[in-house]
Amino acid sequence: MSSAVTALSKPALNRRLLTVIGLFLRSAMSAEYLIGYTESTYHPQDMVWGLLVFAPLYGSVALLIREIARRTGRGWPTMLLLAAAFGLIQAEVIDQSLFNPHYGTDLNIPYWDTERLPTWLGQLGISANLTLDFVSTHIVWSFAAPIAVVECCAPRIADRPWLGRIGILLMVSLYLAAAAFVFDDHLRVTGFMATKAQLVATAACTLLLAIAAFLVPVYTRKRDGYVPAPWLVAVFVLAVLALHIFSSPDWTGVSVSLLVFTGSAALIAMWSGRAAWKSSHVLGLAAAALIANALTSFAIQPAGDPAFTMKYTVNTVMLLGVLVLTALACRQLRAARGDHSQAR
Repeated sequence: MSSAVTALSKPALNRRLLTVIGLFLRSAMSAEYLIGYTESTYHPQDMVWGLLVFAPLYGSVALLIREIARRTGRGWPTMLLLAAAFGLIQAEVIDQSLFNPHYGTDLNIPYWDTERLPTWLGQLGISANLTLDFVSTHIVWSFAAPIAVVECCAPRIADRPWLGRIGILLMVSLYLAAAAFVFDDHLRVTGFMATKAQLVATAACTLLLAIAAFLVPVYTRKRDGYVPAPWLVAVFVLAVLALHIFSSPDWTGVSVSLLVFTGSAALIAMWSGRAAWKSSHVLGLAAAALIANALTSFAIQPAGDPAFTMKYTVNTVMLLGVLVLTALACRQLRAARGDHSQAR
């Protein structure tokens, strides 16, 4: 009897392990490599070595955010708020890029001041444009989109915990080690340290976001109403993200992005509360976000001025990787729907 149970549980265990590894790597790739702005993206060996830091820095957080939400019976509002909290920690504590006015010079980023200065808030020591850009990037591309796509690749276990106690402790340990490494490296390279007031304000905002993540209501009852087809949802998200990505770095651009983000979030929240909203719609949202980033990489001139052939080869491979992952998720969702229909 026990051997039979073991035999039955092995495929499930293997599936869960694959999804954990997939999210661990996908989150890091989406956060640092997909948009192709860093020089290391165009050096395959550097990319592999970089994953030793970026996977624990982003992938472990994505897994922990998802694990917290699924274990507590919560959903996307909780995950998005936790993603925002970790986004603030990353940009204001670990690498302190939002507070450091010389970050662009220190890391040889030529367009830094162009993005920073038009909305610089001197008393707070931050740029409104960069704050919106960095935090939204972490919410969407570092955490939410990778979680959604990988869950759609494993729909049978999408709403279940993936980590045991050892797995959770391992992810926490990997994240702390990677965060300490990045913090020390940036401190060594830039010599910059945020003020106590800035760090306290960041801690307060992070705590408020974490509290809100567990106070946000959980609605389980679905309402009737119109929901657009998944491909229309994907086109809508592509348009919204394109508007943000290519918006001007001044107050007009920030205001328009905020208004569009707020309106889009309200619309998607309304759709997702309706009975016709399915996992395929979630996949449409997530895949569109990843595709938007992959397409943007073709228009970006990365640091280091890589060779033309290398740049566009890497950009194409990254885009194809997203498309293949999306196709796999579509196939798995169809298979799960087929199994459900047969069971009924």
